[in-house]
Amino acid sequence: MRDHPRELTVDARGFLRAGRPHQIISAAVHYFRVLPEQWSDRLARLRAMGVNTVETYIAWNVHEPEPGAFDFSGGRDVAAFVRTADELGLDVILRPGPYICAEWEFGGLPGWLLATPGIRLRCRDAHYLAAVDRWFDALVPRLVPLQATRGGPVVAMQLENEYGSYGTDRGYLEHLSAGLSRRGIDCPLFTADGPTDAMLQGGSLHPLPATATFGSRPGSSLATLRRHQPEGPLMCAEFWHGWFDHWGERHHTRDAAEAAGVLDRILAAGASVNIYMGHGGTNFGWYNGANHDGTAYQPTVTSYDYDAPVGEAGELTAKFHLFRDVITRHTGRTPPPAPGPPPRLSARSAGPDGIAPLAGHLDVLSTPVRTVVPEPMERLGQSLGLIHYRTHISGPRPEAALRIDGLADRAQVFLDGREAGVLHRDAPDEALPVTVPASGLTLEVLVENQGRINYGPRLTDPKGIAGGVRLDNQYLHGWEIRPLPLTDLSPLTFTAGPATAAHPAFHRVPVELDEPPADGFLALPGWTKGVVWLNGFCLGRYWETGPQRTLYAPAPLWRRGRNELVVLELHKPGGSLQVRAEPELGGDGTGPPAPAAGETSGGPTP
Repeated sequence: MRDHPRELTVDARGFLRAGRPHQIISAAVHYFRVLPEQWSDRLARLRAMGVNTVETYIAWNVHEPEPGAFDFSGGRDVAAFVRTADELGLDVILRPGPYICAEWEFGGLPGWLLATPGIRLRCRDAHYLAAVDRWFDALVPRLVPLQATRGGPVVAMQLENEYGSYGTDRGYLEHLSAGLSRRGIDCPLFTADGPTDAMLQGGSLHPLPATATFGSRPGSSLATLRRHQPEGPLMCAEFWHGWFDHWGERHHTRDAAEAAGVLDRILAAGASVNIYMGHGGTNFGWYNGANHDGTAYQPTVTSYDYDAPVGEAGELTAKFHLFRDVITRHTGRTPPPAPGPPPRLSARSAGPDGIAPLAGHLDVLSTPVRTVVPEPMERLGQSLGLIHYRTHISGPRPEAALRIDGLADRAQVFLDGREAGVLHRDAPDEALPVTVPASGLTLEVLVENQGRINYGPRLTDPKGIAGGVRLDNQYLHGWEIRPLPLTDLSPLTFTAGPATAAHPAFHRVPVELDEPPADGFLALPGWTKGVVWLNGFCLGRYWETGPQRTLYAPAPLWRRGRNELVVLELHKPGGSLQVRAEPELGGDGTGPPAPAAGETSGGPTP
């Protein structure tokens, strides 16, 4: 008989750890939203809050950016993250998906799935299941030895994620469950869904334990779960004490005392809990997700601070201290002391010393593809970034309306090199007036993937141009397309020039650091919209529409001496860039609270 002191089992009474009743008190932290150099610090802070477990999603698209090309190195080394948690005495819950939502690009699914015409996601579609099985073949062997049943810290795994919010294909869930078991997963599997009859009916897979996700009203939420699961554990698999932000909307916060009161009631009911998020982290690069409320597309901001107990840069918030008090009162154990506050850089500013116009670097950043009609990113093997389309329009032509069918998400339109306007997916009938001279003109369209939808019925979200470009009712044919994932900026050649040029361009901003590297926050006053790299690492997007006003620049990315920031500004740049010691995530820091149980804030459920 196996004798593993951390092994979690389930019976009619609930969770048992080493045969004794056990209440899971977990906090969520996503390894892919935190630099690996900071994993230990963030986990130690959560341990100091009093949790006995940490939970993380596993983001498929981070590990298989191209079909069959797997990467588990560096910040993608999920096994190393689990071992780090183990060293701190924390149990681990893993959520390997394949779909995770998480406000992450495409809910963690790789964009290249959409290159298969007609593919159906999150069901028994043969093409989709073949890709999932290949992913599990690569992933699961790395997880098997980490299970508590083998002496490791992984006590449980979640099957898919909130499937009842999406579908009812029980056979799909059975395929995933059997596939994990066949590959060696023998720790408890469980499902997680919103606390409604429809969601629990669609997402549960008896006899696996079912859990609920909610932000308030724990009594009614747990009662609904108990009605569907008359015996066994009660668990809130996601206690939403905060919420995430979309560009152009207000910053979300939640009263710390009110949230702590809900946590207190969950624990008092004897339920286990996973605090979502314990530490949110950052949507580095192009990986932010998006939502759609049925009317409007809503891209998520770069910060995933989530108003969490441990802030984006590791700061301990009011929620940390109140949650710690609640947990200590229920467990009777005093947690270890928290690490001190992370050091911050002193404030400074710097201006650009070089410019590299995008138009002049298209050929060194991408190899053109020639097609009859404009194709979406996925058909060209691209998942993230920008994509550039070019064609020639013969003339003369009187004024006509230029429209883009199947645009996702935001297009800058150029006529003979001059920007004619911006089109967006939310206004499919919007048009730009175009008059063509006798000599004709060159039409260019630069499209930004602002994040694939990560929740709801609109998951199939190809990027770029999936339809066509037309003048009035005439489609334009004969296109030159350049995918721009911008994973390598080394081909850029910067020249001295004014930073006031109003066209897409890369701006180089040197920053001298005469102090030890520490955390900083980058502000871009006067800049419009774009992306920032620090010493080659993509920090994420900025946009004057807010609410986020600074980008987190973690200490491990800085070096003493010269640092190089590269800003891709899509419109008009500002005069300088500021390094600040404090973040600015949204005006006065006020905003609507997290939705209550069963609510979805227009669609998204974390």
